[in-house]
Amino acid sequence: MDRIKSAKHNAAISIMLPIVAMLVWPSSVWLHVLVMLWFTAAAIIWIRSERREHAKQLALTIHSLQAAGMRTLNHHRHDWMNDLQVIYGYTRMQKPDKTVEYVEKIRAKMLTESQISKLGEPALVSYIQGFRTLTSCLELRVDIEQDLNLNELPLASREIAEALIGIINSYRLAVKPGFGEVAVLTLVLDWDGQQLHAAFELEGELLDEQQLKDQIKQQLKGATLQAVDIEHPQEEIRLKAEKRA
Repeated sequence: MDRIKSAKHNAAISIMLPIVAMLVWPSSVWLHVLVMLWFTAAAIIWIRSERREHAKQLALTIHSLQAAGMRTLNHHRHDWMNDLQVIYGYTRMQKPDKTVEYVEKIRAKMLTESQISKLGEPALVSYIQGFRTLTSCLELRVDIEQDLNLNELPLASREIAEALIGIINSYRLAVKPGFGEVAVLTLVLDWDGQQLHAAFELEGELLDEQQLKDQIKQQLKGATLQAVDIEHPQEEIRLKAEKRA
């Protein structure tokens, strides 16, 4: 038990002493005054300890977010360096067709990154952008049919974002690690004006398909995002969210 929790624990237990004293000497006026002062002191200690504990948790959360941001930035920097090296290599070998082809590939990747950043839900955007820092066994790809901002749709965007993160995380833990090609999970999002459609397509193997299906059902329980077809998560699942009235 750390010092903050210990102080709260001791403050709570100390209240028992004046209570017992009041039971023994119920008619003592000075004891009533002492009890009130004791309760006030214990409450002050408890409140201060709560504030310190909150500040400590906040500091840990900020540090965790900063560390995750640094890991994500380092991965992106590594990708940029690789891209520059490839372009530089094609340029030195005087292969303009290959250079143009690779630049188009980078442009498509940047367009996808831009679409992801416009999804509107910070938790979902951060999770997708930092996914590569979580695992090396699963690659996440995102296909957004058009510019999509979940916060601008008549939907419970935060609930949908939480469900999507939960399902992606379930796949991350369920995929079978291997020494060959990395498994690929593709998330497809599309808004048709009335419904948000989401599909997960997996290229890879699972440790236990039934267990993953049960976890997905649990993630969708009571959520805005509902199942259309989740019978075969080994291949594809389809979900939808209805427009709110």
